Amino acid sequence: MIERYSREEIKKIWQDQNRYKIWLEIELAAAQAMEKFKIIPKGVYKKVKSKSKIDVNKILKIEGKVRHDVIAFLSSIMERSGKEGRFLHKGMTSSDVLDTCFNLQLKQSGEIILKGMEDLLSSIKKQSIKHKFTLCIGRSHGIHAEPTTFGLKLLTFYAEFSRNKKRLQQAIDEISTCAISGAVGTFANIDPRIEKYVAKKLKLRIEPISTQIIPRDRHAYFFSILGIIASSIERFAVEIRNLQRTEVAEVYEFFNKKQMGSSAMPHKKNPVLSENLTGLARLIRATVIPAMENVALWHERDISHSSVERNIGPDATVTLDFAISRMNEIVKSMKVNKYNMKKNLDLTKGLFFSQRVLLHLTEKGLKREVAYRIVQKCALRALDKDISFYDSLLEDKKIRGIITVNNLNNLFDFGYHTKKINVIFNRLLK
Repeated sequence: MIERYSREEIKKIWQDQNRYKIWLEIELAAAQAMEKFKIIPKGVYKKVKSKSKIDVNKILKIEGKVRHDVIAFLSSIMERSGKEGRFLHKGMTSSDVLDTCFNLQLKQSGEIILKGMEDLLSSIKKQSIKHKFTLCIGRSHGIHAEPTTFGLKLLTFYAEFSRNKKRLQQAIDEISTCAISGAVGTFANIDPRIEKYVAKKLKLRIEPISTQIIPRDRHAYFFSILGIIASSIERFAVEIRNLQRTEVAEVYEFFNKKQMGSSAMPHKKNPVLSENLTGLARLIRATVIPAMENVALWHERDISHSSVERNIGPDATVTLDFAISRMNEIVKSMKVNKYNMKKNLDLTKGLFFSQRVLLHLTEKGLKREVAYRIVQKCALRALDKDISFYDSLLEDKKIRGIITVNNLNNLFDFGYHTKKINVIFNRLLK
């Protein structure tokens, strides 16, 4: 996580100040519950809350001596809160604070990412409707296939990110649990009602059964979803990169007047934002395997997962938030070159009508394999002689004996390829 790829709102979630603030909220909520159930003296919560103050430098200084972050935090708070501070953390263990906090940070981050996805979906939808019938060539294996529309291209991403939105909502729900169960999760030293109270206070659910930690399969699921979303961003970015290639030149990232594309070549307009997103997607996906490896811990707990999560928690969420925001800006400001789309459609001189001719021949009674060979021969001849597919078909005696010129003209109709566009759009944009 570096400043270049960080946005302020989500970055704050992972800063020490906010982390210790959440720790204090957990400890105070637990104390408040203990007062309610007459486990500690009345008034502890109010006094500790009024006297407590987060001093990051002080906590880090103490941690340098005791080599334990939660003990350092508690020591700092107790120094300020006086004798009432001794009732904090009663019956609890460090993981109760650390895991509940980590889950809350992931939930908060996930909700910011979710909002970014909603903005992105809105931008994709707007552009897809705008270019619903903007004809362009569809490609398979990088080779011209059949006509499609740029709006339909965009709609595939709208559908994909709609699925990702649902996945992220499920992942946020999966991670939104709280554990205040004490050493090895038996509640031997703390009343289960405390956990229920703290969970409600923090707008989390109780973890039905914890060991000494919240099970890490929840986290593996959360980070896996982030990885899937990153892959969707990369798929979109790669499409834009390919469409901006000089030989294609159908779509461009916005390039402002003062922007410079190359230190050596002033003519360059490079798809740097999309390329950047491809790189960031790799980083986000790289957090998935460590999250999965964190699932298998020793017995009721070990801390092999801790160092991993301190890195991948902020790195994955902050980077994905940035990537979604950048993707949104690309979509909103992209330049669509309809002229080049038409030029590329004309590049193969009608070869993409080959399937329609093939189907028409089968309707006229030819076996599919025979029809295929006839059409293929005409298509290859058109390529070799650099003539139109239409003219190549007219040169074939078998074709002329089956298809009239009038019928052949009807087969070369772009409307044939766009006649179901509304059907597809209506499936998604009702």
